[in-house]
Amino acid sequence: MTPDQLRAFCLSFNAAEEDFPFNPDISVFKVLGKMFALSWMDAEPLKVNLKCDPEDAIRLRADHEGLIAPGYHMNKRHWNTVTVDGDLPDRLVKDLIEDSYDLVVAGLPKTERLRLDRP
Repeated sequence: MTPDQLRAFCLSFNAAEEDFPFNPDISVFKVLGKMFALSWMDAEPLKVNLKCDPEDAIRLRADHEGLIAPGYHMNKRHWNTVTVDGDLPDRLVKDLIEDSYDLVVAGLPKTERLRLDRP
């Protein structure tokens, strides 16, 4: 997955936006103001921080040692840093991004969740 593909996939979700609150080198993807992905798009290898269920986070780190690690500069219980260099299947990376988006949406107030009306 390239940085452009990562960006396009993150922005494909309902109400997803890209923001640069920290500096112009760090893309933050949000849904209704809440972050679901963060990436240094120019980094090599490409990495993305994603929200994750705590139990799944531990399992994923064990199953993909060296490619999925505790979230860099994030709450390590709820966030993973995923290396997007081709060693993980793109389908898995996309599933992890979608799971992160879904977790953030699930934490939104009901009225905001209903506005999203995701198919």
